[in-house]
Amino acid sequence: MSNSRENWGSKIGLILAMAGNAVGLGNFWRYPYLAASNGGGAFMIPYIAAIIVLGIPILLVEWNLGRYGSKYGYGTIGPLIYLQARESVKPRYALIFGSVCGMLAFVVTILINSYYNHIIGWTLGYSYLSAIGTYINNDISTGELFARYIQSPSLELTFWIIAVAALGLAVMKGIQHGIEVWSKIMMPVLYVFGIILAIRSLTIGSPVRPDWSAIKGLNYLWNPDWSKLTWQTALKASGQVFYTLSLGMGIIPNYASYLKSDDDIVLSGITTASLNEFAEVILGGSIVIPIAYAFLGPKGLGSGIGLSFISLPNIFRNMSGGQIFGTLWFLLLFFAGFTSAVAMYNYLTTLLDEDLGIGRRFASFVVFMLYIISGLPVGLEPILTGTSNLVYFTELDNWVGSYVILVLGMLEMIAGAWFFGKRWLDETNKGSYWKVKPWFFNIFVRVASPLLLITLIVFSTMDYIRQGYFKWVPSFVESTPQLIPWVQAARIVLLLVGVIGFVESYMSIKQKYYREIAKNKKLDELAA
Repeated sequence: MSNSRENWGSKIGLILAMAGNAVGLGNFWRYPYLAASNGGGAFMIPYIAAIIVLGIPILLVEWNLGRYGSKYGYGTIGPLIYLQARESVKPRYALIFGSVCGMLAFVVTILINSYYNHIIGWTLGYSYLSAIGTYINNDISTGELFARYIQSPSLELTFWIIAVAALGLAVMKGIQHGIEVWSKIMMPVLYVFGIILAIRSLTIGSPVRPDWSAIKGLNYLWNPDWSKLTWQTALKASGQVFYTLSLGMGIIPNYASYLKSDDDIVLSGITTASLNEFAEVILGGSIVIPIAYAFLGPKGLGSGIGLSFISLPNIFRNMSGGQIFGTLWFLLLFFAGFTSAVAMYNYLTTLLDEDLGIGRRFASFVVFMLYIISGLPVGLEPILTGTSNLVYFTELDNWVGSYVILVLGMLEMIAGAWFFGKRWLDETNKGSYWKVKPWFFNIFVRVASPLLLITLIVFSTMDYIRQGYFKWVPSFVESTPQLIPWVQAARIVLLLVGVIGFVESYMSIKQKYYREIAKNKKLDELAA
């Protein structure tokens, strides 16, 4: 099969785009909250271990998966997994395996962005509100302002649509002239804003109480609380590594499918992971924790999303230069969210382009409409219910953003480390400056990483059972009957998208490899 697909225009463009895919909103509000509330320095021990045991092996598997599929001209998970699975199992079994993986990636890229795009819209809207001083010069609490924001169609829906349209514009222009150009602009600016904010945060002193200083906040992050070094902490650290590196979403293999056959995936993968960790550990930890501790004390670190949109705006309101630093903060969040979301947008555009042959520009428009339709319930829930509980959003994130990605990552590891087998090592090391050693492959890629993933999935399932997530009426909405239909609607949407995703992947693979599937025997690679 000839491959006329576009390639990355430069190594720096590839690395910045991959780093942008990994560096997201979770780097700047999820990581600081998890680290600070789970023992600070004690959290960092399992976190660093999880990067080595879980993050790097899966990252390499996904880069390998994408580049290997590039010579066949494919960039979506279904065909990519099929190509590696058929090395060890019959094509008909590989077809089912690839279709399940394609289904999960389809679910992830549609439904995560259905709510993630709204958060990006919030960051864009708050950048505007910061710049004009709306919440800076307002007597209303920042919590009430946030509730009014998400319940206001003129704000919530407008900035959301602008954000989705900007994503569509970037993807429509292709890899080199769209995604790569935006990444080369946004990622350096993001790091510059991050460094400026980190310096300001660390030099803010003790504006509220002498024992609430920025430096003590930094000490709070890095000083180990050994009493919190538990098995549960290790699981949370492992989950954060999976989340922060954008693993199990299908988007790293998609980006890697635009590589040339001899591009170095080992060095590129480790470089992008390093850029992500710098943004998360150094910048994220040095911005949020010190400034929140200086103004709010240790209890101010447990606010989740509210830390970014409620607590920090209240701090900017009360600090010198808060209007400027608030604008920089929300622009940083917007750039981080945008460069992650554009990867999922590109995945779906690639899927429509490759499977339906409708062309990138029209495919980009179709995905724009798909995101508008799938994202409407997220935006309409607070407007129609008059609350800020966001249970439709929460239910999708519980399953897709925290559970499905683990399962897809597990299946990718099986395909690469076991079905592709010994060919994986040769394929990974092709064109690589640093070679992956056989011992690393056998110990980490084939054994340690899959076992840790299985542990994560098992314990996550047990937690979900205890918390009542498997009940038709989950425990967290039992006392609010008006919100129950929104949770059930999220589950129905999840099921429907999953069915569509499986059928699409099944038909796509079968159409591409109908001859060998019919014979149930692998044929010559290029003749398939």
